Amino acid sequence: MPLSSLLQDSIYSLLPRVGDATNCIKDSNDVCLPNSQTNINNLLNQPILPSIQSRISYTDKMYYLAFIFVFGLIGIIASFMFYTKIFYVKNKTNPNKINDNMNTYANKSYTNSSPNDYRITQPIAPMTSHVRFNDVAGIRQAKDELLEIIDYLKNPKKYQDLGIHLPKGVLLSGPPGVGKTMIAKAVAGEAGVPFFYQSGSSFVEMYVGIGAQRVRDLFARARVSAPAIIFIDEIDAIGKMRGIDNHQEWESTLNELLTQMDGFEQQSGIIVIAATNQVENIDSALVRSGRFDRRIFVDLPDIKEREEILKVYLKGRKHNVNLAEIAKLCVGFSGADIMSLVNEAALYALRDKRDSITTDDIIAASDKIIFGTKKQIALSESQKKIIAIYNAGKAISQYWLLQDFEKISLITYSNAQNLTKIPECALKSEMITYIRVALSGNIALEIEGLESANISKQDLQEAKNIAMTMCKDYGMGVTITGTQDDVLDILTQAYNEHKSFLQLYKQYIPIIANELLDKERLDKDDIQRILLV
Repeated sequence: MPLSSLLQDSIYSLLPRVGDATNCIKDSNDVCLPNSQTNINNLLNQPILPSIQSRISYTDKMYYLAFIFVFGLIGIIASFMFYTKIFYVKNKTNPNKINDNMNTYANKSYTNSSPNDYRITQPIAPMTSHVRFNDVAGIRQAKDELLEIIDYLKNPKKYQDLGIHLPKGVLLSGPPGVGKTMIAKAVAGEAGVPFFYQSGSSFVEMYVGIGAQRVRDLFARARVSAPAIIFIDEIDAIGKMRGIDNHQEWESTLNELLTQMDGFEQQSGIIVIAATNQVENIDSALVRSGRFDRRIFVDLPDIKEREEILKVYLKGRKHNVNLAEIAKLCVGFSGADIMSLVNEAALYALRDKRDSITTDDIIAASDKIIFGTKKQIALSESQKKIIAIYNAGKAISQYWLLQDFEKISLITYSNAQNLTKIPECALKSEMITYIRVALSGNIALEIEGLESANISKQDLQEAKNIAMTMCKDYGMGVTITGTQDDVLDILTQAYNEHKSFLQLYKQYIPIIANELLDKERLDKDDIQRILLV
C-alpha cells in the first residue's frame, strides 16, 4: 500500500474531531483550520510539531505533580516526627507528665518476626510491703546497718539539714535462701514507702534496647513515687563482669542502669537495693562509690538465729518441740530451709491426723530436705544387713576421726547428698582422713566377710575426687604435677591404713549394725553409748 494511502487513512481517523459550530477542523493543538484547507492534501501539508509539543508538555505536567506529591508527603512525615520528638523531650524533662503517659507508653506493642506480638515492657507498679523486721529473724547484723536507711526514708529533712548523704544503693549478698528479698521488703515496710520489685533476668531480652527501656521506666516510676525503694533481685543477671561473652543487649542494659544511678540525686528519696548470690561476679563499675557503695553480707544463721527463725515459723502452730535441740539439728540450714522444714513437719502431722507438730515430725522433715524422698522399695533381710554393716563402719570412722558424726539410717534415699566439707586450710594427712572415711563402708563389709556393694558409689567417687584434687591441684603426690599413679598410691595408702584402724574396732561393727536393724536410725549419742562401754 502506498505511503499516501496510509497517511490518508490516518487523517480520516481525525475527522470526528470536526467542530460543527465553528465549521472547521481542529487538530490536536486546537488550531482551527479554514474550510479551504479541509481537503486531504491541505491537511497533509499542516505541521505536526505543535501536536508533539502538546504531548510532551502534558507528560511533564504529570511528572511535576508526582514530584510535588512525594516531597509533600515526606514533609508531612518529617513534621510529625519532629513534633513527636519535641513532645517526648518535654515529657522527659517534666516528671509530672511521665506518670500520666506511662501506662500508655508501657503498653505499646511491637511486632517481631514471629507471629506473636512482643510487648516491650509491662506496666511497673509499686507494691505496698506489709513485712516488718519482726517477721524476719536471724538478720541481726543486716538489721543494724539498715536502720539508718529506714530513718532517712522516714525523716529525710533531718539528714538534709545536716548535709548528710546516705548511699544510693545497698548490695545484699549471701547464699541462696538467707532472706535477702525479705530484708528489702522489711525495709520498705518499716519505712512505709512504695516498693518496686524487679528480677535482674527480666531486663535482658534478645532485642536490643528493650532492657534499657525497662530500666528507664523503672526509675521514672520510682521518681514519681519518691520516696521509694527499688529492689533488683539477682542483679548479677545484668551486672556481671563485662567480658568477651557478653552481647549488645546485656551491655546496653548495664550501661543504662549505671546512667540511671548516676542521674538521680542522693536527696531524691530513692534507695536502690540489689541482691546477689555471686558477688564476686559483679562488675566493678556497679560497686564503686556513688552506686552500690554499701555492701551487706547475709550469712547462714547460727544456732541462736536458727532458734529465732523456728520461733517465727512455728508461731500460731501447735507443737511439742524443743527449739534448742531442733536448732542444733539444722546445721547449715538457711531461713528458707527452716521454713520448708516446718511446713514439711506440719504435713507429716496432718497425714497422721494430728493437730500438733512433734520432734519426730521435724526429724522426718529434716531427712527429706537433706537427702530427698525415701525410696519405697522393699528391702530383703540380706540387703538390710549389708546396709547396716556398711553404715556401721562409716559411723565408727566418722566418730573417731572427724568428730562430726550426726546420725546413720537404714533407709536409702533417692537424692543422697555428699555432706563432707574439707576445711579451707587442710594438711595432707587431714585430707587422707576424709578419704579413709569414704572407704570405710567397703572395708567394714570386707572385715565381715562380705563383698563390696554398689551402695558405695558416691563414697568411692568422693575418695577419688579428693585424691585427684590433692595430686593435681595441691601437689601432694609423689610428683609435683600429679599423675594417675600418684592418685592410685594415695587411695591405696588410705585403704590399707584404715583397714588396720577398723580392725581394732571390728567387734563393734555387728553391735552397731544389729541395733540399726532394730531402730532404723541411730544418732551420735547412740554410737557414743556403744563405743564407750
